[in-house]
Amino acid sequence: MGRSLVRQLAARGANVAVCDLFVDTAAETKARADADSGTGGGPRITAHECDVADEAQVLRFRDEVMEQHQTDHVNLVFNNAGIGGGGTMVDGDREQWDRTFNVCWNGVYYMTRAFLPLLVASEEGRLVNTSSVNGFWASVGPDRPHSAYSAAKFAVKGFSEALIGDLSSNAPHVGVSVVMPGHIGTGIAANSMTVHGGELDPAMTERAALFRTSAPTTADEAATIILDGVAAGQWRILVGDDADALDVAVRDAPEEAYDPDFVERIHPHFAGITSLPANQD
Repeated sequence: MGRSLVRQLAARGANVAVCDLFVDTAAETKARADADSGTGGGPRITAHECDVADEAQVLRFRDEVMEQHQTDHVNLVFNNAGIGGGGTMVDGDREQWDRTFNVCWNGVYYMTRAFLPLLVASEEGRLVNTSSVNGFWASVGPDRPHSAYSAAKFAVKGFSEALIGDLSSNAPHVGVSVVMPGHIGTGIAANSMTVHGGELDPAMTERAALFRTSAPTTADEAATIILDGVAAGQWRILVGDDADALDVAVRDAPEEAYDPDFVERIHPHFAGITSLPANQD
């Protein structure tokens, strides 16, 4: 989804700096965005290696952006990095739990701390934080604990909403959007395993592929919804019909939200959903 955002931002004429845990992945994203623009005269795209869960790396990334783009401000910051894992607090691997939470939450916090002064320095800016439907519904279905990811995504949503009031008082030219995607066709299932140091066996490879191909919304479609929402000044951007349906259902019947059959009653897609890997030990 981040790659699609980069390509679509560049297509709309924006200069973009993309960071990724894996430098070759960032370079591939840059190459694709550059190819979209043709030869010469297009926007400037730079690729950077950065683990967003490491504040020192985030600060280095910020300094690289300022140097390579020769700028003292930015107009848009997309906090989109995320991984799955760390399903249960009861007997799960703490290292995996902490890693998942730190990427999905601390990554947003560190990036905001680093880049907010550059947003404030712009004439108009917007911070775009990717939460999830798991930021208002902490489940991926019965018997599938998903505590680290859900806790982090709730934190991102709450942080973003708190910033709306904070910035309206202290930097009213900077807006905030919180993005809550449903099931999007991305490689997060396989990528999460890689980040956690696991190996993809044939069954997991098949499951990760199914997660991508069975999604009702593609990464490109998600990026378009997000960018259109940002352009319209929306602070709350739901991505996908499944996200819309889940949002309504949780609001209408919050006491039933964690009933075993709740998810299957909401939207036909959910009955056969292949979720993010909750436990990857």
